[in-house]
Amino acid sequence: MADYFIHFSCLIDVGSPDKAARALALFQKLRAADQDADDPDVAGFDLVHQDAPEGSSLWIHDDEHGDVEAVIRFVLRLAEDLDLTGLWGFQYALTCSRPRLDAFGGGAHAIDLGARKSIGWSSTQEWLVVTLNGEDVDA
Repeated sequence: MADYFIHFSCLIDVGSPDKAARALALFQKLRAADQDADDPDVAGFDLVHQDAPEGSSLWIHDDEHGDVEAVIRFVLRLAEDLDLTGLWGFQYALTCSRPRLDAFGGGAHAIDLGARKSIGWSSTQEWLVVTLNGEDVDA
């Protein structure tokens, strides 16, 4: 039997050590609330303060089974709660414990923090299918 994984590791700079502390407090509050939730908010990734206590960067990463959508929801929540602006994004990898067709790939997401929305994404699997079908990748 094969095990499928989503992996990512990225940084987000929230602008100040105070905002980083607030972000960690929010993450811990949501994680505690997730204990009894059917649809957890922050499952599938961990959050670590980089260069604490004076740093403003947070490391977002998975331990085994990452949840890309949970990262996006949390970062959009951070943007709202901490009044973040600018563009931010991250990449992810799809892997498998055994060789399987269509089990490997990845993608990326871009978020406009100020507008509080995802502005684009890509998937290597979809790109490859479109390209091999002779279709216009940018259509």
